[in-house]
Parts: sequence; C-alpha cells; structure tokens
Amino acid sequence: MNTSNNALTEAVYYILLALVEPLHGYGIMQRTAQLSGGRLVISAGTLYGALSTLLEKGWIEQLELQADSRKKEYKITSAGRAVLEQELTRLEELVRNGVKILKR
Repeated sequence: MNTSNNALTEAVYYILLALVEPLHGYGIMQRTAQLSGGRLVISAGTLYGALSTLLEKGWIEQLELQADSRKKEYKITSAGRAVLEQELTRLEELVRNGVKILKR
C-alpha cells in the first residue's frame, strides 16, 4: 500500500477510478477519457505499462479469463482503493488551500 505522501499520476488516479468496476484494457481507456471529460487520453502503451506496475503493487488484480473471451479484465483491490482514498484526501486538501488563498 502507498503509505508515503507520494502523489499518484493523473493517469494512475483515473485508471484506479475506472477499475472500481471490472474492465478490460480498451474499456479502461474509454472510461478514463470519459471521467476526465476527454482531457486525458491514455495510449495503449501507457495503459499496459501502468497496469503492469499496478499489478506488481497489488493495487489491482486480473480477473479470471472467461472461457469464451480473450480479453483480460482487471479490478481494483482493497489496497488500491485505500491508495485511491488517500489520494482523494490529498487532492481535497489542495483544493481547500487553493480556495482559501485565492479567496474563491
């Protein structure tokens, strides 16, 4: 688990958000674009590199392949959800401080 104060990259943040529901690679790419309003478009190379890292960290897991499918599906783990919650708290603090300083 991410026990330090390291910030997640935007791509990793959105991948973890997308994987609250199980998805395959192309579905993750579509969902991250949707969640970011089209601002974040993840390439296949970036996605599969990130998935590999997230699997190694135990933040996501690959689901068992269905007999009639070749698509690998992934979902967030409880450790990944904890990291995502921690990042959300960090981001909320950033926004609160910005609003306070800029008096918005």
